[in-house]
Amino acid sequence: MLPSHDAPSLAFRGGSFAARLQDAFHFPALNTSVAEARQRVLARLREWGIDEVACDDAQLVVSELVTNAVRHTDSDKVSCQLRVGGAALRIEVADRGHAPTQPVARCSGTDEESGRGLLLVGALSQAWGVRPDDDGRGRVVWADVPHRRLAR
Repeated sequence: MLPSHDAPSLAFRGGSFAARLQDAFHFPALNTSVAEARQRVLARLREWGIDEVACDDAQLVVSELVTNAVRHTDSDKVSCQLRVGGAALRIEVADRGHAPTQPVARCSGTDEESGRGLLLVGALSQAWGVRPDDDGRGRVVWADVPHRRLAR
């Protein structure tokens, strides 16, 4: 696992310090990176005190988004960013490749083994979408997953 370039930090807001819970990490665009991304997300969310339902949902969302980035683009690297804000966890997965189409949720036939990932993302998140990455070479697929912070 590669080290985070943006570990949790403290930010000054409105006269008091508030914890900014965010993390970003990168993996090679390989099938094995999907499991690594899930493990990294689970470890970070547990460290932050996020409830188990949200941890499970976030792992599934990350798994689907990283899988799509690996399978459907010519990217050599996949990036993931987590940010806690209010009652939502923002998950962003960025690829550096080019895919022939935009990601869209679709209904797959009962005999198809794939094609339901974005339907799952939509069901588990408050909202999701797609935007170009910052340098225009790839794209970012994001999802906002509801969560609760556990009392510590």
